[in-house]
Amino acid sequence: MITAGVKLTQSGGIALLDEDRLVCNIEMQKIANGARYSNVDELDDLVTIMSTFGVGLGDVGRWALDGWDGAENGHVSVLSGGARTEVLVAPYRETSLVPDPGLPGHRGRILIGGRSLDYDSYVHVAGHLASAYCTSPFARRGEPSMVLVWDGGCFPRLYSVDADGRIEPGGEAFALIGHTYAMASQYWGPFRRPNKSKNVDDLSVAGKMMAYIALGTSREEIKQVFREEFFEYFDADSPRVRSYRETIIGCGSTGEPSHSYVHQFLTAVQQRTTGLGVSDEDVLASVHTFLEELLIDRVTRKIRAWKGDGPWNLCFAGGCALNIKWNSALRAHPMIKSMWVPPFPDDSGVAIGAACLAAAGGEGLRPIEWGTRLGPELEPTPDVPQGWSVSPCTPEELARMLHETGKAAVVLNGRAELGPRALGGRSIIAPAVEATMKKLLNEVKNREHYRPVAPICLEEHAPAIFDPGTPDPHMLFEHKVRPEWVDRVPAVLHLDGTARLQTVNESDDPNLHAILREYYKCSGIPVLCNTSANYHGRSFFPDVASAIEWGQLGLVWSEGLLYSKGA
Repeated sequence: MITAGVKLTQSGGIALLDEDRLVCNIEMQKIANGARYSNVDELDDLVTIMSTFGVGLGDVGRWALDGWDGAENGHVSVLSGGARTEVLVAPYRETSLVPDPGLPGHRGRILIGGRSLDYDSYVHVAGHLASAYCTSPFARRGEPSMVLVWDGGCFPRLYSVDADGRIEPGGEAFALIGHTYAMASQYWGPFRRPNKSKNVDDLSVAGKMMAYIALGTSREEIKQVFREEFFEYFDADSPRVRSYRETIIGCGSTGEPSHSYVHQFLTAVQQRTTGLGVSDEDVLASVHTFLEELLIDRVTRKIRAWKGDGPWNLCFAGGCALNIKWNSALRAHPMIKSMWVPPFPDDSGVAIGAACLAAAGGEGLRPIEWGTRLGPELEPTPDVPQGWSVSPCTPEELARMLHETGKAAVVLNGRAELGPRALGGRSIIAPAVEATMKKLLNEVKNREHYRPVAPICLEEHAPAIFDPGTPDPHMLFEHKVRPEWVDRVPAVLHLDGTARLQTVNESDDPNLHAILREYYKCSGIPVLCNTSANYHGRSFFPDVASAIEWGQLGLVWSEGLLYSKGA
């Protein structure tokens, strides 16, 4: 039976699950150079997407919709056949009304392609939980796992999934929404602003801030201010905290006025740190480490009190799981036996989770057969524009060209990656041997100078170049560049000496592996730069024509063909 999981809101799209095999997860943002974080605007677009995989409306046996902001229900406005319709979905997280996140929180009917269809809707947080656990090595091995979900609009929440896939909610670790990290940038640094957010209004800031903090130093006196004010605003037994806890339960930023209270907290911190004479960079670096230490302390303390010392398997999902520094700190904790972060921890993976929940039917989550490259196919580019030429080119020939010319190339190959990271299917790759390459890539992508460029490395060589250098095929953990390699691969070195490593073996991506292997033969260096191929503010290029039209680089390689500008 085919199950369709649908996310209508932020980073919306559709996932098709054929029994336990993931057929696709198509995000609207990855179609036709869509804007990042796009919603599903027209339900009939889902019919078109399904048809590209030979699936019609009549082939789908179950429809599952992601929940959204709200304590009782989420409300989504969307078009169906051009007519505006309101869709009622499950709330943001489990509550007394929806106590079991593995069961539907709402049932209804929805009009898609002119047909009225029954659907089940699951709480939004459960979509994160299920997408993480069902794709994890723990599920595949039939092992239990703790699951931590920290999304922008909710508090960090813990769940236990047993060996039979049954979910037990463990509640929150502390009462702070995930958006707090990005909200801090409204007070200090280059994104400081007078008009503070009322709900999330810039989803790209968190990633930029994670890069920017390398310009500063975390300082104990700043963290102490955060600790003291955090206690006063979130932990103290006071009328103010009690009122906050009664009003704000972590059910989504548009479902409750959570931002205003966080702004009160950050304003109090700002007033005190101003008197310390510290730099904005140091404050933001301290914000990061304060939240990291809080997360690790409260999560491990809660696990210990709830389930014992462990060690435990841990899955981490939600937008906060894109923070590679927090991921690495959690993975290094002695209570964590093994850790899994899916390549789609943000809302881009929630349609998968909704499908997994519906397929389980309340009988326990099951592992699914899946792959990283199950996004859209490349669109054809039949005509080569004037001024460009095209010629056959093997991955090995491309590698030799990169070595000999020192140039960067757009690489578009096969189906797109799931999630926000370009992993070789929609990438720009380049030699890492000159520091100027990072400057060039940031300039052509219209990015800030302090933004890092990620390294891709042959898996077997990673431990010699990076610390720890463990296999990390999805760019979701932090690694230090070893001192003897700092001057050999400076373009992938972040300001603090770290790198967001992607390891590559032949089974991950045969073409990318062949490029790296041949480049290593030519240069003695098994590392290249990798950054996403896209217009600024848009998702991945859907075709070669877009990369050519973008025009910032003169080389585009796609499925054995090299497109060259001015040749």
